[in-house]
Amino acid sequence: MRRLILPLAGAMAGLAMCTPASPSTVSPSAGTPSAASPGASSPRPTRTPDERRCAGHPTPECTGVPEGTALKPLQPNFYDAYRVTKDGTVLDGVHVPGDLLITANNVTIRNSMIDGQVQDHYERRTYSFTISDSTVGPATGCDPNPGLQDAGFTANRVLVRNHVDGFSVSGDNVKITNSFVILCSRPGDHSDGIQTVGSGNGLIFHHNTVDQRKAADHTAPVFLVDPNTGVSVTDNLLMGGTYTIRLRAAAGTIAKNNAVVEGTWDYGPTDVDCASTQWSGNTIVRINAKYKITSTIGPLPCVG
Repeated sequence: MRRLILPLAGAMAGLAMCTPASPSTVSPSAGTPSAASPGASSPRPTRTPDERRCAGHPTPECTGVPEGTALKPLQPNFYDAYRVTKDGTVLDGVHVPGDLLITANNVTIRNSMIDGQVQDHYERRTYSFTISDSTVGPATGCDPNPGLQDAGFTANRVLVRNHVDGFSVSGDNVKITNSFVILCSRPGDHSDGIQTVGSGNGLIFHHNTVDQRKAADHTAPVFLVDPNTGVSVTDNLLMGGTYTIRLRAAAGTIAKNNAVVEGTWDYGPTDVDCASTQWSGNTIVRINAKYKITSTIGPLPCVG
């Protein structure tokens, strides 16, 4: 895992820090469009309105900044990053041309574009944030840092693009839902869709799409091999990797109703500690260019 390299705060004592104006909300003058109305229920297990926004699994068309959103540029205020320092800050409809560093709690990001990474760990402390309907990553190139990290965050309908790693989790209480990740790599990289670093509790990875097929130097779309408890990996569409699902977390891990795209792995679809994992309903599938499942090849057995 790579983290944003920043100096100690003491070295920056002479720098005037910029924080959003009262009431700690940054938004464009024009309102942002509301979320699309949810469609009809799927014949699969009952879905939430957020899940029904995408007809099937998440795609670039139904994640990220909603089309037509007016974005207000935020200039860096901490080296090449925009730093949030006030608890309860809301960033709505903004464009951060570099990294977003969160050093405050209960921060909300929505309808926004961040060209670099979003990080909530600084000087041995981790903060909390939620992010929704936002795009993380550069339009071109390949950012070597994770798109989002570290702990205590919730991500919903986020489009992560052109990062070596999508999500890097190091700690407790992370929930990632209804999001789309398309990965890149550089020679010698170990690209992952989601990875854990160290122990933690309460990781939920539900109803996401991870496409690792264009990342030549890779590990896995799901790479959870640290002793994390309360891990749940459900209803995701996954493709690529040495093994597509590498899952060796603590006992009680749930892996349910995930779909792995046929023939996209190097060595096999799974590398799982089956004795410690509640494994059910996982399948091997084929998809079209729009990430729609066109056929189910058959059940995906748990293999370690």
